[in-house]
Amino acid sequence: MYTAQQYVKAQSLQHAFELNQKRSTTLLAGGCWLRMTRRKVGTLVDLSGLGLDTIEETGEEFVLGAMVTLRQLEQHKALNEAFHGLFKEMTRHIVGVQFRNCATLGGSIAARFGFSDLLCALLALDCQVELVGAGRVSLEAYAKMPYDNDVLARVYVKKNGRRPVYQSMRNAETDLPVLAVAASEKDGQVRVVVGARPARAAIVDEPLPLNAGKDELEAFCAAMQRQLTFAGNMRASEAYRRHLANVLTGRCLAALQEG
Repeated sequence: MYTAQQYVKAQSLQHAFELNQKRSTTLLAGGCWLRMTRRKVGTLVDLSGLGLDTIEETGEEFVLGAMVTLRQLEQHKALNEAFHGLFKEMTRHIVGVQFRNCATLGGSIAARFGFSDLLCALLALDCQVELVGAGRVSLEAYAKMPYDNDVLARVYVKKNGRRPVYQSMRNAETDLPVLAVAASEKDGQVRVVVGARPARAAIVDEPLPLNAGKDELEAFCAAMQRQLTFAGNMRASEAYRRHLANVLTGRCLAALQEG
Protein backbone atom coordinates (compact mmCIF):
# COMPACT_ATOMS: atom_id res chain seq x y z
CA MET A 1 0.00 0.00 0.00
CA TYR A 2 1.28 3.48 -0.86
CA THR A 3 1.56 6.36 1.60
CA ALA A 4 1.18 10.10 0.95
CA GLN A 5 2.47 13.01 2.98
CA GLN A 6 -0.05 15.47 1.55
CA TYR A 7 -3.43 15.24 -0.19
CA VAL A 8 -4.64 18.02 -2.52
CA LYS A 9 -7.92 18.13 -4.43
CA ALA A 10 -7.12 19.93 -7.69
CA GLN A 11 -9.17 23.10 -8.32
CA SER A 12 -8.53 23.10 -12.07
CA LEU A 13 -6.58 21.22 -14.71
CA GLN A 14 -3.95 23.95 -14.68
CA HIS A 15 -3.67 23.58 -10.90
CA ALA A 16 -3.15 19.83 -11.30
CA PHE A 17 -0.59 20.44 -14.03
CA GLU A 18 1.42 22.85 -11.86
CA LEU A 19 1.39 20.50 -8.90
CA ASN A 20 2.43 17.58 -11.09
CA GLN A 21 5.69 19.26 -12.15
CA LYS A 22 7.26 18.12 -8.88
CA ARG A 23 8.77 14.65 -8.99
CA SER A 24 7.25 13.77 -5.62
CA THR A 25 3.68 14.38 -6.91
CA THR A 26 1.36 11.58 -8.01
CA LEU A 27 -2.03 12.01 -9.68
CA LEU A 28 -4.95 10.10 -8.22
CA ALA A 29 -7.34 8.88 -10.88
CA GLY A 30 -9.08 5.64 -9.90
CA GLY A 31 -6.22 4.52 -7.67
CA CYS A 32 -6.84 0.83 -8.38
CA TRP A 33 -3.29 0.03 -9.52
CA LEU A 34 -1.64 2.66 -7.32
CA ARG A 35 -2.92 0.97 -4.17
CA MET A 36 -0.98 -2.17 -5.09
CA THR A 37 2.36 -0.33 -4.89
CA ARG A 38 4.52 0.59 -1.91
CA ARG A 39 5.37 4.07 -3.11
CA LYS A 40 6.01 6.97 -0.78
CA VAL A 41 4.17 9.87 -2.39
CA GLY A 42 4.94 13.47 -1.47
CA THR A 43 1.73 15.08 -2.77
CA LEU A 44 -1.29 13.10 -3.93
CA VAL A 45 -3.41 15.16 -6.35
CA ASP A 46 -7.06 14.17 -6.68
CA LEU A 47 -8.69 14.89 -10.08
CA SER A 48 -12.22 13.85 -9.10
CA GLY A 49 -13.59 17.38 -8.73
CA LEU A 50 -12.81 18.61 -12.26
CA GLY A 51 -15.86 17.30 -14.11
CA LEU A 52 -13.89 14.80 -16.14
CA ASP A 53 -16.28 11.91 -15.53
CA THR A 54 -18.57 12.51 -18.53
CA ILE A 55 -19.02 11.03 -22.00
CA GLU A 56 -20.16 13.59 -24.59
CA GLU A 57 -21.10 13.05 -28.24
CA THR A 58 -20.79 15.56 -31.06
CA GLY A 59 -21.38 15.14 -34.76
CA GLU A 60 -17.75 14.18 -35.38
CA GLU A 61 -16.55 12.44 -32.22
CA PHE A 62 -17.05 11.17 -28.69
CA VAL A 63 -15.32 13.12 -25.93
CA LEU A 64 -14.34 10.89 -23.00
CA GLY A 65 -13.25 12.54 -19.76
CA ALA A 66 -10.18 11.11 -18.06
CA MET A 67 -12.19 10.24 -14.93
CA VAL A 68 -14.78 8.18 -16.83
CA THR A 69 -14.83 4.72 -15.26
CA LEU A 70 -14.39 1.47 -17.14
CA ARG A 71 -17.92 0.56 -16.11
CA GLN A 72 -19.27 3.70 -17.79
CA LEU A 73 -17.50 2.72 -21.00
CA GLU A 74 -18.83 -0.82 -20.74
CA GLN A 75 -22.44 0.30 -20.33
CA HIS A 76 -22.65 3.42 -22.53
CA LYS A 77 -25.26 2.65 -25.18
CA ALA A 78 -24.39 5.23 -27.84
CA LEU A 79 -20.66 4.56 -27.58
CA ASN A 80 -21.08 0.83 -28.04
CA GLU A 81 -23.61 1.22 -30.84
CA ALA A 82 -21.26 3.51 -32.73
CA PHE A 83 -18.31 1.11 -32.43
CA HIS A 84 -20.00 -2.30 -32.62
CA GLY A 85 -19.69 -3.15 -28.92
CA LEU A 86 -15.95 -2.49 -28.74
CA PHE A 87 -16.07 -0.63 -25.43
CA LYS A 88 -18.00 -3.42 -23.74
CA GLU A 89 -15.70 -6.09 -25.16
CA MET A 90 -12.47 -4.36 -24.12
CA THR A 91 -13.61 -3.80 -20.52
CA ARG A 92 -15.84 -6.72 -19.55
CA HIS A 93 -12.97 -9.07 -18.68
CA ILE A 94 -11.14 -6.61 -16.42
CA VAL A 95 -11.18 -8.02 -12.85
CA GLY A 96 -14.80 -7.42 -11.83
CA VAL A 97 -17.64 -4.89 -11.68
CA GLN A 98 -16.45 -3.34 -8.41
CA PHE A 99 -13.02 -2.75 -9.90
CA ARG A 100 -14.46 -1.33 -13.13
CA ASN A 101 -16.60 1.07 -11.10
CA CYS A 102 -13.37 2.59 -9.70
CA ALA A 103 -10.72 2.25 -12.42
CA THR A 104 -10.68 5.14 -14.87
CA LEU A 105 -9.98 5.66 -18.56
CA GLY A 106 -7.33 8.30 -17.83
CA GLY A 107 -5.52 6.13 -15.32
CA SER A 108 -5.44 3.23 -17.77
CA ILE A 109 -4.28 5.25 -20.78
CA ALA A 110 -1.80 7.55 -19.00
CA ALA A 111 -0.08 4.57 -17.36
CA ARG A 112 0.33 2.92 -20.78
CA PHE A 113 0.56 -0.50 -19.21
CA GLY A 114 1.78 -3.27 -21.47
CA PHE A 115 -1.24 -5.36 -20.45
CA SER A 116 -3.79 -2.56 -21.07
CA ASP A 117 -6.89 -3.75 -22.92
CA LEU A 118 -7.99 -0.13 -23.39
CA LEU A 119 -4.79 1.11 -25.01
CA CYS A 120 -4.76 -1.82 -27.44
CA ALA A 121 -8.41 -1.44 -28.44
CA LEU A 122 -8.40 2.36 -28.75
CA LEU A 123 -5.31 2.32 -30.99
CA ALA A 124 -7.45 0.49 -33.54
CA LEU A 125 -9.70 3.58 -33.72
CA ASP A 126 -8.76 7.12 -34.70
CA CYS A 127 -8.22 8.76 -31.32
CA GLN A 128 -6.53 11.78 -29.87
CA VAL A 129 -5.67 12.61 -26.28
CA GLU A 130 -5.85 16.07 -24.75
CA LEU A 131 -2.88 16.94 -22.54
CA VAL A 132 -2.94 20.06 -20.39
CA GLY A 133 0.55 21.10 -21.45
CA ALA A 134 1.01 19.65 -24.93
CA GLY A 135 -2.57 19.98 -26.19
CA ARG A 136 -4.14 17.38 -28.50
CA VAL A 137 -1.91 14.65 -29.90
CA SER A 138 -2.74 11.35 -31.56
CA LEU A 139 -3.09 8.35 -29.29
CA GLU A 140 -0.55 6.51 -31.46
CA ALA A 141 2.05 9.22 -30.77
CA TYR A 142 1.12 9.36 -27.08
CA ALA A 143 1.53 5.59 -26.71
CA LYS A 144 5.14 5.90 -27.88
CA MET A 145 6.01 8.86 -25.66
CA PRO A 146 8.08 8.42 -22.49
CA TYR A 147 6.40 9.15 -19.18
CA ASP A 148 6.42 12.84 -18.28
CA ASN A 149 4.68 15.32 -15.96
CA ASP A 150 1.84 16.32 -18.25
CA VAL A 151 -1.79 15.67 -17.29
CA LEU A 152 -4.19 13.68 -19.45
CA ALA A 153 -7.59 15.41 -19.52
CA ARG A 154 -9.68 13.78 -22.26
CA VAL A 155 -9.72 11.20 -25.04
CA TYR A 156 -11.37 12.02 -28.38
CA VAL A 157 -12.71 9.16 -30.48
CA LYS A 158 -13.56 10.05 -34.08
CA LYS A 159 -16.78 8.81 -35.64
CA ASN A 160 -15.49 8.15 -39.15
CA GLY A 161 -17.03 4.80 -40.03
CA ARG A 162 -14.12 2.66 -38.82
CA ARG A 163 -15.34 -0.83 -37.85
CA PRO A 164 -13.41 -2.40 -34.94
CA VAL A 165 -13.12 -5.85 -33.40
CA TYR A 166 -11.24 -6.98 -30.30
CA GLN A 167 -9.86 -10.38 -29.33
CA SER A 168 -7.90 -11.38 -26.23
CA MET A 169 -6.61 -14.57 -24.66
CA ARG A 170 -6.62 -15.03 -20.90
CA ASN A 171 -5.62 -17.88 -18.63
CA ALA A 172 -8.68 -17.10 -16.50
CA GLU A 173 -11.75 -14.98 -17.18
CA THR A 174 -10.77 -11.98 -15.04
CA ASP A 175 -6.98 -12.31 -15.35
CA LEU A 176 -4.76 -9.93 -17.30
CA PRO A 177 -4.54 -10.80 -21.01
CA VAL A 178 -1.85 -13.18 -22.21
CA LEU A 179 -2.10 -11.42 -25.57
CA ALA A 180 -4.58 -9.02 -27.18
CA VAL A 181 -5.26 -8.06 -30.77
CA ALA A 182 -7.51 -5.25 -31.99
CA ALA A 183 -8.31 -4.64 -35.63
CA SER A 184 -10.43 -2.17 -37.54
CA GLU A 185 -11.50 -1.67 -41.12
CA LYS A 186 -11.97 1.54 -43.10
CA ASP A 187 -12.07 1.95 -46.88
CA GLY A 188 -11.17 -1.69 -47.41
CA GLN A 189 -7.95 -1.58 -45.36
CA VAL A 190 -7.43 -3.23 -41.98
CA ARG A 191 -5.40 -1.80 -39.11
CA VAL A 192 -4.01 -4.34 -36.62
CA VAL A 193 -2.82 -3.59 -33.09
CA VAL A 194 -1.09 -6.11 -30.82
CA GLY A 195 -0.95 -5.64 -27.06
CA ALA A 196 0.14 -7.55 -23.92
CA ARG A 197 3.23 -8.83 -25.75
CA PRO A 198 3.81 -8.06 -22.75
CA ALA A 199 5.07 -4.65 -23.99
CA ARG A 200 2.88 -1.65 -24.82
CA ALA A 201 0.34 -2.11 -27.58
CA ALA A 202 1.62 -1.14 -31.03
CA ILE A 203 0.13 -0.77 -34.49
CA VAL A 204 1.51 -3.12 -37.14
CA ASP A 205 2.93 -0.99 -39.96
CA GLU A 206 1.98 -3.29 -42.81
CA PRO A 207 -0.97 -3.10 -45.25
CA LEU A 208 -3.70 -5.70 -44.91
CA PRO A 209 -6.68 -5.54 -47.29
CA LEU A 210 -10.08 -6.55 -45.97
CA ASN A 211 -10.44 -9.17 -48.70
CA ALA A 212 -7.06 -10.74 -47.92
CA GLY A 213 -6.84 -14.46 -48.51
CA LYS A 214 -4.74 -17.07 -46.75
CA ASP A 215 -1.46 -16.19 -48.50
CA GLU A 216 -1.85 -12.45 -47.89
CA LEU A 217 -2.69 -13.06 -44.24
CA GLU A 218 0.36 -15.28 -43.80
CA ALA A 219 2.58 -12.62 -45.39
CA PHE A 220 1.11 -9.99 -43.07
CA CYS A 221 1.69 -12.18 -40.01
CA ALA A 222 5.30 -12.77 -41.04
CA ALA A 223 5.83 -9.01 -41.29
CA MET A 224 4.14 -8.54 -37.90
CA GLN A 225 6.47 -11.07 -36.30
CA ARG A 226 9.48 -9.21 -37.68
CA GLN A 227 8.26 -5.80 -36.58
CA LEU A 228 7.10 -6.48 -33.04
CA THR A 229 8.97 -7.76 -30.01
CA PHE A 230 7.51 -10.49 -27.83
CA ALA A 231 8.71 -11.83 -24.49
CA GLY A 232 7.82 -14.44 -21.93
CA ASN A 233 6.70 -14.00 -18.33
CA MET A 234 4.71 -15.89 -15.70
CA ARG A 235 1.60 -15.93 -17.92
CA ALA A 236 3.02 -17.19 -21.21
CA SER A 237 6.19 -17.85 -23.15
CA GLU A 238 7.46 -15.76 -26.04
CA ALA A 239 6.75 -18.59 -28.49
CA TYR A 240 3.16 -18.94 -27.30
CA ARG A 241 2.56 -15.19 -27.60
CA ARG A 242 3.93 -15.17 -31.14
CA HIS A 243 1.61 -18.04 -32.03
CA LEU A 244 -1.37 -16.29 -30.45
CA ALA A 245 -0.65 -13.09 -32.36
CA ASN A 246 -1.12 -14.96 -35.65
CA VAL A 247 -4.22 -16.79 -34.44
CA LEU A 248 -6.00 -13.73 -33.02
CA THR A 249 -5.13 -11.64 -36.07
CA GLY A 250 -6.75 -14.28 -38.26
CA ARG A 251 -9.85 -14.29 -36.07
CA CYS A 252 -10.11 -10.50 -36.18
CA LEU A 253 -9.82 -10.45 -39.96
CA ALA A 254 -12.44 -13.18 -40.29
CA ALA A 255 -14.83 -11.24 -38.02
CA LEU A 256 -14.40 -8.09 -40.10
CA GLN A 257 -14.92 -10.00 -43.34
CA GLU A 258 -18.12 -11.49 -41.94
CA GLY A 259 -19.33 -7.98 -41.08
